[in-house]
Amino acid sequence: MTSSPAATRPSATAGSRSTTTHCPYCSLQCGMRLERVGRTLNVAEWPEFPVNEGAMCRKGRTATGLRGHRERLTTPLIRDAETGEFRAAEWDEALDLVAARIAALQAESGADSIGIFGGGGLTNEKAYALGKFARAVLRTSQIDYNGRWCMSSAAAAANKAFGVDRGLPFPLVDIETAEVVVLVGSNMAETMPPAARHLDRLRAGGGKLVVVDPRRTPTAERADLVLQPVPGTDMALALGVLHHLVATGAVDEAYVAERASGFEDVRRSVAAWWPERVERVTGVPATDVRALADLLAAHPRSMVLTARGAEQHAQGTDTVLAWINVALALGLPGRRGAGWGCLTGQGNGQGGREHGQKADQLPGYRSIDDPAARAHVAGVWGVDPDTIPGKGRSAYELLDALGTPGGPRALLVFGSNIVVSAPRATHVTDRLASLDLLVVADMVLSETAAMADVVLPVTQWAEETGTMTNLEGRVILRQRAVTPPAGVRSDLDVIAGLGERLGSTVELPTDPETVFAELGRASAGGLADYSGITYDRIRDEHGVFWPCSATPDDAVPHPGTPYLFEESFATQDGRARCLTVEYRGPAEVPDADYPLHLTTGRVLAQYQSGAQTRRIKDLPDAGPFVEMHPLVAARLGVDDGSLVTLSTRRGEMRAPAKVVPTIREDTVFVPFHWAGVNRLTNDALDPSSRMPEFKVCAAALRVGGHR
Repeated sequence: MTSSPAATRPSATAGSRSTTTHCPYCSLQCGMRLERVGRTLNVAEWPEFPVNEGAMCRKGRTATGLRGHRERLTTPLIRDAETGEFRAAEWDEALDLVAARIAALQAESGADSIGIFGGGGLTNEKAYALGKFARAVLRTSQIDYNGRWCMSSAAAAANKAFGVDRGLPFPLVDIETAEVVVLVGSNMAETMPPAARHLDRLRAGGGKLVVVDPRRTPTAERADLVLQPVPGTDMALALGVLHHLVATGAVDEAYVAERASGFEDVRRSVAAWWPERVERVTGVPATDVRALADLLAAHPRSMVLTARGAEQHAQGTDTVLAWINVALALGLPGRRGAGWGCLTGQGNGQGGREHGQKADQLPGYRSIDDPAARAHVAGVWGVDPDTIPGKGRSAYELLDALGTPGGPRALLVFGSNIVVSAPRATHVTDRLASLDLLVVADMVLSETAAMADVVLPVTQWAEETGTMTNLEGRVILRQRAVTPPAGVRSDLDVIAGLGERLGSTVELPTDPETVFAELGRASAGGLADYSGITYDRIRDEHGVFWPCSATPDDAVPHPGTPYLFEESFATQDGRARCLTVEYRGPAEVPDADYPLHLTTGRVLAQYQSGAQTRRIKDLPDAGPFVEMHPLVAARLGVDDGSLVTLSTRRGEMRAPAKVVPTIREDTVFVPFHWAGVNRLTNDALDPSSRMPEFKVCAAALRVGGHR
C-alpha cells in the first residue's frame, strides 16, 4: 500500500449558531451544517465537504425531524413484572437493575450468558467502547452487530484477495475519472442519491455505466448497458465475463504475473463458463455477457463496484471474489480511476467493525485469535491478555442461540432494530422473547425496544460528538449541535455506568475525544490504524483516510491513505490472491409450491428498519408493497394496488401489489423498512462471512388477504 496526501481544504466557518457535521444515515456521511434559529434546528448545505459538495437527499434534508418528536424517549422504562407494562424509572434504578441482573446471570451461567448486539450506525467511539465493555468488563465472547448483514461478504472477500478490507480503496470522486463503471447489485440513485452525480459526470465525460440488477431501477435508467440476472446468479455472470476475457486474450498477463498469485487455477476454473451456459443460468443473453467483457477489456480505467444485491447471499463472499478475479485479470486494482470496490450501506458499517464490536475482531481490524493482537490491546486496556475471550458467535448465530442451552440468557442491544432487520424474523423474535433479560438502548420505542425488559433513552446524532468512517475509509467527525433533552444520556455514559455498577476497574471514559485517542492507541500497528488521526486533523482536512499511523512529535505527520494497492497489497508477499470459486446457486430455489424469486431492498424515502425515517412526517411512508411484473399480475388477476399475500417457507405477509414492467417476470421485490418481509427471508449463511441470504428465496403469491 502507498500513501498519497489527502486534499487539504480550509475548514468551514461555523458561526456561534452553526455547526458542521454529517448526515445520520448512509455510508456517504454527507457533510451538512446544522443551524440554530431560535428553538428551531435547520439543515443547511456545507459545500466545502468533498464527498457531497453540499448535495443531500430528502432524508438528509429532513434529518432533524426527530428533534422534539412526541415519540422521543426521555426517561428509562422498566417493564413491570406483574402487569407486563412499561413504567418510567430513574436512571439509577434502571442501571442498578440491569447490572444486578447481569451479575446474577453470569454468576449462575458464566460470562457468555450475556450477549451484546451493536449497530453499524454507532460512532467509532461507541463501537470501540462496546467491544471493550464486552471483553474487558463482562468478559463475554458473545458480541456482534448488524453490520454483519451489511458488507461482511465483501469484507471477507477483500481480506482473502487483498489482505485488507476497506469499502473503497480510492476516493468516491474517482468514479468520474473512470472510463467504465460496473455496478453489481447497487441502486445508487435511490440508496445514496448524492453519489449518483458521479455517475452523471462519468457519462457526461464519455464514460460508460453498466448496471447489474434483477430490477430496472432509477440507477439502471442512467446506464448504457443493463443486465437483469436471476437473483442469486451474479457469480455465474462474473465467471462468464472472465471466461470471455480469457478466451479473447484480454487478460493483462504482465500484471497477474507480477502482482497476483493463483490466476492459473482461476483461468482453468472458468473454462466451462462459456456465455451460452451463463445465459441458461442467469437469464442474461450471451451477447450481453460478451458485450460487458469486451467493454471492460477495451477500457483500462474500469471499476467494478459491488453492493448488497450481490453480497447478501449464502455465496456472497465467493460472488465478490469472482468479480475481484475479473478486476485482477484486467490489472485494475491499484490503477488510478480503476479497480474493485464495495459500496458500503450503513453509516458506520466500515468503522463499526474495525474496532471491536464484531465477534472475531479487536481494535485496528486485528484478529481476536492473534496472540500479538491480544497482547497489544490488553496493554491499552490494562488487563491480562488471557482474560480477553476468544471468537464469539456471528450476528445471526448469536440471535439464534438466545435462550437456548449454552446460549446467552440476556442481550444488550445498542443501535439496532432486530425485530425488523433480522432474517427469519419471526424465529428471531421468539428467541428474544425467551430471554431472561432484554435491554435496548434507543432514542425511540422501536419494535425491538417494545419487547425489552429495560429501555434506555440515548442521544441522537445531533446531540453528540463522535467519529464515523465512510465508504471510502475517510474518518469524519460528527459534532454536537444541540443539548440532549433532559433525561437522555449517551451510549458512552450507559456503558460506563454499567461498568461502574459491575465493580470493574477497567477505565470506560465518557468523553468521546478521550475515547477516540484511546482507540487510536489500541488500533496502532493494525490494518485499520487510526493512531495518527485526531479530531483537529479531521476538522482541518475534512476527514482523514486510514491507515494513518502516529509519527514522532518532530516528524511530518502521516498524510493518510486515500489510495490503497498502488505499489503492493496487504498480504505477506505483497501480491493479490486470485481464488477459485464454484457456483452453487441460491440456497433455496423456486419449485411448484413457491415458483417465484423474492428479493428485498431499499426505497428512496426510508432507511434501514425505518425506526427513524418512518417517524419523520416530511418523508412519505406508504408502507410496504410487493413489486411484480405485469405478466405475474395478469396470471393472478390483480391490478396495481390490489392486496396480495406473499408467502415463503418461513411465513407470509400481505401488502398492495405494485405492478411494473421493470422487474424480471420470475421475481418479486419487497422493501425491508417495515416489519414483514424479513419474516420471510432465508437464514442460510455464507460459510465465510456468516451473511444471511437476504436477497433471494423461493416465494408464492395469492390474491387477497387482510392487512
